[in-house]
Amino acid sequence: MHPDRLLELARAVLETEKAAIEGLNHRLDDAFVQACKLMLECNGRVVVTGMGKSGHIGGKIAATLASTGTPAFFVHPGEASHGDLGMITRQDVVLALSNSGETPEILAILPIIKRLGVPLVAMTGRPQSTLAREAGVHLDVSVEKEACPLGLAPTASTTATLVMGDALAVALLETRGFTAEDFALSHPGGALGRRLLLHVRDVMHSGERLPVVRLGAPLRDALVEITQKGLGVTAVVDAKGCLAGVFTDGDLRRALDHEGIDLRSARVDDLFTRGGKTCHAGMLAAEALGLMDRHKINALIVVDAEGRPIGALNTHDLLRAGVA
Repeated sequence: MHPDRLLELARAVLETEKAAIEGLNHRLDDAFVQACKLMLECNGRVVVTGMGKSGHIGGKIAATLASTGTPAFFVHPGEASHGDLGMITRQDVVLALSNSGETPEILAILPIIKRLGVPLVAMTGRPQSTLAREAGVHLDVSVEKEACPLGLAPTASTTATLVMGDALAVALLETRGFTAEDFALSHPGGALGRRLLLHVRDVMHSGERLPVVRLGAPLRDALVEITQKGLGVTAVVDAKGCLAGVFTDGDLRRALDHEGIDLRSARVDDLFTRGGKTCHAGMLAAEALGLMDRHKINALIVVDAEGRPIGALNTHDLLRAGVA
């Protein structure tokens, strides 16, 4: 087949599915609000169910709800009739997906759901279907046509259902005041979790690993600290132990380019950078990285409330921790 024809077919699918999504805008009404209200007031979990392709979409919707602050899980309707209905309690809300609204496996468990008094929200493509009529709230996800040229494979209809599920999840997320930190707590193994859960105290070098010299120390002492501790920087403290500044690899390079300085007799006071950028132990590691990026530096000294150095870290520490 000619490449142009393949691209033409792909664009036709995208246009069809785009139209399906745009069609949802015109059907959003009080039913959506009522569905959100039921889920917000739910003391249990949102139980999502669906058969076939709707089941696959249902699994994704349940996962999205669960990861954005709305406890949810998926129950296969076929298995529900053989014991899994015990997973549904009176405190739950059931979200049932069926494009036809006549899926036998779902209709078979409706009497039990009704007997339990569990609120039922349905997403179907047929507002006059059995499932739509029996549901307490019905969300219309009907589409004009499927993207499949045969009109058989669920394509645009599953896309519309998935998008409606995302709309529910995001509306609930915003209403609950769900934050990025909350999201990270349920994704501790992901990149976002590392960026939002990892603090400077978790990666900084402290104790014996903290490079530090006092004001007036010979330059060679600072070089030994930098070399032994391997951070490219050492803190310089005053008589009270408070940070006076930093001496870095960059300061050394600049000293080497400066005529008239005898490195053998020089003291750290002659060459160090007064003040210097610092952070605190409770700062997010991602914030510390941003601070380094903005000021084009490779290391930071961590200070306490009194300005005393308690740790140090560099970009390599953050890279190893997976923050960068």
